[in-house]
Amino acid sequence: MPIAYLARIVEFTASHRLARADWTPQRNEETFGAATRSHSHRYQCRVTVRGALEADQGGVVSLGALDALLTREIVNRFDGRDLNQQVPEFTAGGRLPTGEALAVYIWERLAGQLPAGVALDTVRIQEGPHLYSEYHGER
Repeated sequence: MPIAYLARIVEFTASHRLARADWTPQRNEETFGAATRSHSHRYQCRVTVRGALEADQGGVVSLGALDALLTREIVNRFDGRDLNQQVPEFTAGGRLPTGEALAVYIWERLAGQLPAGVALDTVRIQEGPHLYSEYHGER
């Protein structure tokens, strides 16, 4: 039975800033530059799943089920939010809201919620036309 891959892209707008709570403002500025100031992105999050392509299913996973999961765990969680202030895992002392950290966090939220026989392959967070981060799990 062939293994197929399916990717779905969802978008959300969120603001963030990069600054470690345990560093001085000067050290944060030297390390993160302009990103220490709050700014927003229109993020694109591409989630790729893989599974057996069975003729009676028509695909790897139900698009309706996948869309509902991505809406709940990504769009509803992040859209219109300040990641540093409104998403507990990214508040001061938590994870820095970088693209890489978002990709890992989203992976952690999605991986255990996929139907049997469907596996997460890649989470990609695109912050702009020339910058994206991907996470493929611990291979």
